[in-house]
Amino acid sequence: MGSALLGGLLTSGWVAPADVVVAETSAPRRQELADEFPGVRVVDVPEAADGLGGAVLAVKPDVAEGACRVLGALGVTRLLSIVAGIPCQRLETALGGQPSVVRAMPNTPALVRSGVTAISGGSHATSADLAWAEEVMGAVGTVVRLPERLLDPVTGLSGSGPAYFFLVAEALIESGVQMGLSREVSRTLVVQTMLGSATLLAETGEEPAALRAMVTSPAGTTAAGIRALESRAVRSAFMEAVAAATERSRSLYR
Repeated sequence: MGSALLGGLLTSGWVAPADVVVAETSAPRRQELADEFPGVRVVDVPEAADGLGGAVLAVKPDVAEGACRVLGALGVTRLLSIVAGIPCQRLETALGGQPSVVRAMPNTPALVRSGVTAISGGSHATSADLAWAEEVMGAVGTVVRLPERLLDPVTGLSGSGPAYFFLVAEALIESGVQMGLSREVSRTLVVQTMLGSATLLAETGEEPAALRAMVTSPAGTTAAGIRALESRAVRSAFMEAVAAATERSRSLYR
């Protein structure tokens, strides 16, 4: 996710390669990043934070606070964290002083610049800090601002959401194969149907229920399919999935 974000920032022209420093402890990964992003300085540990407009924290949750202590010692006072589950307060404490921390929850479509991210400011974050974070995350998709208490539901819905859609795609592709289509044709039909349906939903502004009704003729083929799905409580299953993922997100930092 960190490299996707960097790629989006560079492609959009929001930042120049020479103005970016990437800290990466793995030597093989440092080489990969240097090859992927020419002109970006990739180091083991940055020497100082002088002149940096801010830092983005994109590490595993178990090393996030340690990384913040290093950043704090270097003088970083503005941080955007895309680390799952670690509250702003814990990151502020690790940085020391009164740093401006903004926490973000992106999702994997950011890899193709089509993600959605929710951001929340910590106790010292100003409107300028939130605007900066919104510009950064806007390089890879849409950004919404929410209170931090709602980031767990965001994690359960949009953070985990791509996996739900991929599971649906898997099932639909397989059902097409079972009905006699080749896997290649079935995949094309499913992917384009999902893409087109999402575009229709986004561009018309219509409610999902209204668009579903447009497709569902009384006693028609779609009605038969919807009836089968409802008989298996598919709607309830998705709601339970989001609730379970939300609760798991909450449990990560208890």
